[in-house]
Amino acid sequence: MRLFDRDRREENPHTRRLYAAWELVYTLVDFGAAAAFLVGSVLFLYESLQTGATWCFIVGSALFAFKPTIRTWRDIRLASMGDVEALEEEERRS
Repeated sequence: MRLFDRDRREENPHTRRLYAAWELVYTLVDFGAAAAFLVGSVLFLYESLQTGATWCFIVGSALFAFKPTIRTWRDIRLASMGDVEALEEEERRS
């Protein structure tokens, strides 16, 4: 199966669970990035808190940069799983 094949996620219960887990991580990273930018934006309203605001933007940016990495890891993992059900059936016939 080729990389980034969206049909792979529905292949069997294990791939569905794996896909759901990675989507949860992806969503949590998304929320974290959004929260960091929101907090950073509020902190920038106060001159004395601008260093903290800058760090919030750096963390938010890092989280946003991590999102494509999460999707790529997920798709590589799904692509490496192979057709488990076909392998099981072949093993039973042997």
